[in-house]
Amino acid sequence: MYLGIEIGGTKLQLGVGPGDGTLVAEPVRLPVDRAGGAAGIRAALASAARELIAKHDVQAVGIGFGGPCDAARGRTITSHQIAGWDDFPLVDWCRTELGLPCKLGNDADLAALAEARFGAGRGNDPVFYVTVGTGIGGGFVRGGRLYHGYGPAAAEIGHLRPGLLADPQATVESISSGLAIERAAAALVGDSIFNGPIFAKTGATKLTARELAWAAEQGHEPSQAILSRAIDVLGWALAQMTTLLAPQAIIVGGGVGLLGEAAFYKPLRAATERYVFPPLKGSYEILPPALGEAMVVHGALALAAE
Repeated sequence: MYLGIEIGGTKLQLGVGPGDGTLVAEPVRLPVDRAGGAAGIRAALASAARELIAKHDVQAVGIGFGGPCDAARGRTITSHQIAGWDDFPLVDWCRTELGLPCKLGNDADLAALAEARFGAGRGNDPVFYVTVGTGIGGGFVRGGRLYHGYGPAAAEIGHLRPGLLADPQATVESISSGLAIERAAAALVGDSIFNGPIFAKTGATKLTARELAWAAEQGHEPSQAILSRAIDVLGWALAQMTTLLAPQAIIVGGGVGLLGEAAFYKPLRAATERYVFPPLKGSYEILPPALGEAMVVHGALALAAE
């Protein structure tokens, strides 16, 4: 058995399994205390991991980290959400604290590996995975194996600059991520359409993609404009990636994908088709993920088993 760990900015999970897409039990989920920083997260993880290792015959550990990391050196580069992860030797820490060999990967890469092998991308090759949440990350799997490129990062679709006429500081992530959508919607909080019972029931003090999608469906033009731009830019990015890599399946996950088929996936497919290299039209599918909240854990387990 192997132990898979997901370390995210908002989510911590641990799961045990053989690395074949199955788990011996539901993953253990731990709260994220941002105030405690990386040290607090490591203390909580070590305690939960020791319990699972004692209960199961764990041979090795895989970790999916929510930020750029140097997998070859076993070090995190940084976290954009939690302080204390800059150039941290996470693999060495794991060996010392847990007494087991460990492998490290970026969380989007490991989600890509899991969805390609066990999820929505199974039976397709190559597979590109995109997570659209607080940020936007990507992973590319060919022949069942992750493509790492040369250097500390590859397949980082969220950091493309959308066009020569774009603001040089603008990225796909800065326009199309869930956080970017919330920032663009900040000026709409006082709009009368959001004073009704649906918005009041949420108790929200800020607008998310979910509220904007509801307002857009009611014909609210400012909401429609924000979502349309975010999806259009993401579709442009998927088209550039497809033109270069020609994947058979593109899996798009993350919190923004929870908007569903009509509000998100259908217009995203249309935007991608609009920008893609014409001979590649119809050669790929854009699909939602199949493994849910545990996808990074599954990928971490598969990495540990390699």
